[in-house]
Amino acid sequence: MKHIVKILALVVAITVLWIGLLQTSVISHSYTWLLPIYFVVSLGCYGLLMVGVGLMNFPTCPQEALLLQKDIVEAKEYLKQKGVDLTLD
Repeated sequence: MKHIVKILALVVAITVLWIGLLQTSVISHSYTWLLPIYFVVSLGCYGLLMVGVGLMNFPTCPQEALLLQKDIVEAKEYLKQKGVDLTLD
């Protein structure tokens, strides 16, 4: 929920800036139409950055890995008891 508020605040701020630039003619009208495109590109870069940061901080769970290995061993033993061949060709 916090990211949505940040993004909406950023959208509002950039929209206000863009409208202000259009009305005061600080930047010529030939360049002001590019500002929304720059904004969309910047928002995409921000999204990719957040995905990258999330992947770098992805938690590892060593206890869960051990439990998973234990479950795999139990499943192999169960399948061997049922007569299933587990060898790879």
